[in-house]
Amino acid sequence: MNGAESLVRTLIAGGVNVCFTNPGTSEMHFVAALDQVDGMRCILGLFEGVVTGAADGYYRMARRPASTLLHLGPGLANGVANLHNAKKAGSGIVNIVGEHATHHIQHDAPLTADIEGIARPVSDWVRTASSARTLARDGALAIQAARHPPGRIATLILPADCAWNEADGSADTSDAAAPARVAAECVVAAARALSNGASTLLLLGGAGLMQGSLEFAGRIAAKTGCRVMASGFNARVQRGAGRVQVDRVPYVVDLALATLKEVRHVVLAGAKFPVSFFAYPGKPSVLVPAECQSTQLAAAHEDVEAALEAVAAELDASVAPPAMLSTAKRTELPSGRVTPAGIGAVLGALLPEEAIVVDESVSTGRGLFPFTANAPPHDWLNNMGGSIGFGLPVAVGASIACPDRKVISLEGDGSGMYTLQALWTMARESLNVTVVVLANQSYAILKGEFANVGAGAPGQKATDMMTLDRPALDWVALAKGHGIEAARAHNLEEFARQFQRALAVKGPYLIELMIT
Repeated sequence: MNGAESLVRTLIAGGVNVCFTNPGTSEMHFVAALDQVDGMRCILGLFEGVVTGAADGYYRMARRPASTLLHLGPGLANGVANLHNAKKAGSGIVNIVGEHATHHIQHDAPLTADIEGIARPVSDWVRTASSARTLARDGALAIQAARHPPGRIATLILPADCAWNEADGSADTSDAAAPARVAAECVVAAARALSNGASTLLLLGGAGLMQGSLEFAGRIAAKTGCRVMASGFNARVQRGAGRVQVDRVPYVVDLALATLKEVRHVVLAGAKFPVSFFAYPGKPSVLVPAECQSTQLAAAHEDVEAALEAVAAELDASVAPPAMLSTAKRTELPSGRVTPAGIGAVLGALLPEEAIVVDESVSTGRGLFPFTANAPPHDWLNNMGGSIGFGLPVAVGASIACPDRKVISLEGDGSGMYTLQALWTMARESLNVTVVVLANQSYAILKGEFANVGAGAPGQKATDMMTLDRPALDWVALAKGHGIEAARAHNLEEFARQFQRALAVKGPYLIELMIT
C-alpha cells in the first residue's frame, strides 16, 4: 500500500471516520485512498472555512475528532478563522494539509508557502511528514494529540510523495489521554471559598456545563448559597427543562460589571477568569472588582465533573436537591413586530426536545437565553473564538455527528455571508438543519461598538462600512440557489408558522427573519 492508504487506515482504526474535505492536486493520492478504503465518510465543503468549522461542530457533539483535508498553504489559510474558533472551544481535529512533493518545494512553485508557519498559531501540534513509511505513525500521533483533553488541533502536513510512495501499513492508535484529576488541596480550597455564600461566584465553562457537572454545581449552590454562572461564550451548554439553569456573564462591559459588582471570590471550574471581549477607553478589562480573589478548582483539560463532585462531597452536599432547576413551563407564542424578546419567546415555545442550537446571532441574540431556559432539554453552542462565519459550518458538523437531532442555526446576515457555502453542503447531505437568518441588513454590533469605544457619531463612510444595503441581501434567493427550501418572515406570527414548518421538514430549511 502507499502512504496515503496507510494514513487512511490509521485514521479509521483510531476512530476518525469522518473527513471534511476541500482537496487539490497535491492531495489526489489521499483522495484515491479515501475512495478505496471502506469506513470513512467524506463530506465536501465549497470553502475551507466550512470544512474546518464543520470539524469543530462535529467534535463538540460527537466528542471525538474528525479529519479535514485542505489544499496547501492557501487552503489552510482559508480555514484558519474557524480553526481559531475550534482551538478556543477545545475541539479536537486531525487537520490534514497537503503539501508539494518534497523534491518540488525547492522550485518555489506558485502555491509554495510556509505551511507550518500558517498552522502554528491555530494548532496545538504540528508535524510535516518526512516519508511514506513513517506517515502512519505520524497519523497515529496526530490522533493522540487531537484526543488530548479537552480536545486539540493536530495539523499533519502531507507532502504528495509521502502519499504516493510505498508504505508499510497502518499504525497503532490505542494511546488516549484521560482528563487529569484535580489535586485534593484544590478541592478543599474551592469548598472553603464557596462556603462564603453569595459573595462567591462558581464560574463554569467547558465540561462544567454538561448535565452531570451542572447537577453538582446546583447541589453546591443549594448547600452554600453561592452564585453559579457560565462564561459568556461556551463550546456547549446542556440546558432546558429539568436541568440546572445558569446565566452567562454578559457581553456588554457595563452590564457585566453591574452583574458581578458584589463578587469577592471567583472559583473557576473549566472556565477562565472573566474579562471583556475587547478593550474600551476608560473601562476595565477585568469584569470583577479589583479586590476579588480567585481559586482554580479545575482547568479545561482536567476532570471538571469529578472536581465538582468532590467539592459537593467535601461540603456534604452530594445528595442535596440541586438549586436553579428549570421548569417545563414554556413561553407563550407571541405576536406582532419582530423584537429580540419576541424571537426568544417563539424559540422557547417551539424548540423541540434534544435540539442543538448553534448560536451566531451576535447582537440580536444576546437576550434569547432566558426565554429558552424552560424549553425541552437541548444543547446550546456558542462562538468561543469570536471570528465570525462560525455558525453555518458548525451546524453542518453538529448535524453530521447527531443526524437524528434537529439543529437550529441562529445566524446573523452579515456573519452568515462569510461561510454561506455551508448551505450547499447542508443540501447535498440532506442535513436536518433549520437556519434562521436574523436579517437586520447591517453589522449591527459594530454600530453599538462604534459608540462604546468613543469614536463619536459615524459619518457616511463609517455608516457604509456597517450597513448591508445597496443592494440588500436576499437570503431566500441565496438559499434556493444553494438547493435549500426557504421563506421570509416579517413578523412574529409568520416566524412561528415558518419555524413550525421547518421543524416538520426532514432536511434543511432556511427562514429569513426581517428585523427592522
